[in-house]
Amino acid sequence: MKNLVTLFCGALFGLGLVISGMTDTTKVQGFLDFFGAWDATLVFVMGGAIIPMFIAWRISAERKKSVLGGLIPQSPKTELDRALITGAILFGAGWGLSGFCPGPALASSSFGGLGGVTFLAAMLAGMVIAPPIIRAVKAAP
Repeated sequence: MKNLVTLFCGALFGLGLVISGMTDTTKVQGFLDFFGAWDATLVFVMGGAIIPMFIAWRISAERKKSVLGGLIPQSPKTELDRALITGAILFGAGWGLSGFCPGPALASSSFGGLGGVTFLAAMLAGMVIAPPIIRAVKAAP
């Protein structure tokens, strides 16, 4: 049952990404172009995501288990450290340059988008090489 609910939620999320235009890299890059031909339509997509998520966080803060019986994980740490800020900058730069973030790239790769597949391959490569680089930086004097 959990797998069916997970599949349904993932499919609904992917469909929402496609319908909203989040898989269209030109639309995303237009949203990020504040000083050019700014396309503000994705503000509504973000609002449509933030509002229900805010409600879900409030509800889950009062619960120990999810509706399907799984444990609800604790909230992540909220401190701003160098790793979080660096990661946010790299994520934003990648999003701005490619027009993709992980969810839309996965959704677009399902209907033949070569750009999404290329982005996912590069993202996975970055995930593989990042930990050794981080360890080396931390070990450096």
